[in-house]
Amino acid sequence: MKQGIKLVGLLAAGALALSACGTTASTTSSAPAEGSDAPTSQAIETVAFEPGEVVKPADGEVIKIGVTFPILDQFLQTVADGIEARAAEAGVEVTIVAAQEKADVQLGQVENFISQGLDGIIIIPVDTDAAGPMTEKAMDAEIPLVYVNRRPSDLPVGVPYVGSNSLVAGQLQMEALAELADGKGKVGILIGDPANEAARDRTEGCKQVLEDYPEMELLREQAGNWYREEGLAITENWIQSGDEIDIICANNDEMALGAIQALKNAGKLDDVIVGGVDATADALAAMKAGELEVTVFQDAAGQGAGGVDSIINLYNGEEVAGVIDVPYQLVTPDNMADFEK
Repeated sequence: MKQGIKLVGLLAAGALALSACGTTASTTSSAPAEGSDAPTSQAIETVAFEPGEVVKPADGEVIKIGVTFPILDQFLQTVADGIEARAAEAGVEVTIVAAQEKADVQLGQVENFISQGLDGIIIIPVDTDAAGPMTEKAMDAEIPLVYVNRRPSDLPVGVPYVGSNSLVAGQLQMEALAELADGKGKVGILIGDPANEAARDRTEGCKQVLEDYPEMELLREQAGNWYREEGLAITENWIQSGDEIDIICANNDEMALGAIQALKNAGKLDDVIVGGVDATADALAAMKAGELEVTVFQDAAGQGAGGVDSIINLYNGEEVAGVIDVPYQLVTPDNMADFEK
């Protein structure tokens, strides 16, 4: 049976998990991905993202930034909106393109940005394991480069990443779902694109929490590649296969919403607890309707703004931390009003 959740303990757990992302910088090591020629370093500084005054080009020039997205779904469109809004405040011109989830197309877009002589490049990579060639080309051209939202497997010094710790998202999400289920039940995980760090780490975070609950079983896990329609199709297959799943833990809200639709179609929504990540407008609407129990807010607009600030700081010759962490926040019906626009 679905029931209420105790926010205090979960938020405390989240705060502990995020405590390393405070104002005191920390360092992590970075190793090159196999087959990558991009330069790397063993020390990556991490600082917490703190919204502040708008950063502007020091020379007063109007600089031009190219931004390439894998796709522009509801969540990533919010990141794009954050980039455009911050760029407008800073007097920066932005060109935004989408690679339609094709790594070779994205590499070509980066090459085009370089040939156009743009002043900076922001990348949300299609494949976090295949970002090395893009990094290498931008660095060879001495163009400031920042990765946003999806952290490359290989992150060299001098190339900042602005985003969130995906492991924490999975932990917060699964802890909340486990409490709602009284620590019992069979779990299905809807995984994003396995080529992305976010999908792998969110899934790992979920599994780490499950280890603490001996009466919970991971019954199914399958990649839905971040798409709502794939979340729907996978959940339909689970239902038709006779799987008695009690909890669905989706790596993002889109797949969670697909799962909800499949459960509604089968008349099983009241029997299954569903959680997502991103706190999109559609997800919050589903939560208000009593269909989605848990999501995790990812500050998409903050990530976009942080990416623009970082590019301008690099352009100005300022030092920028290797990782700018934008913390996740647990969202339930009890606090969802704080995240509605």
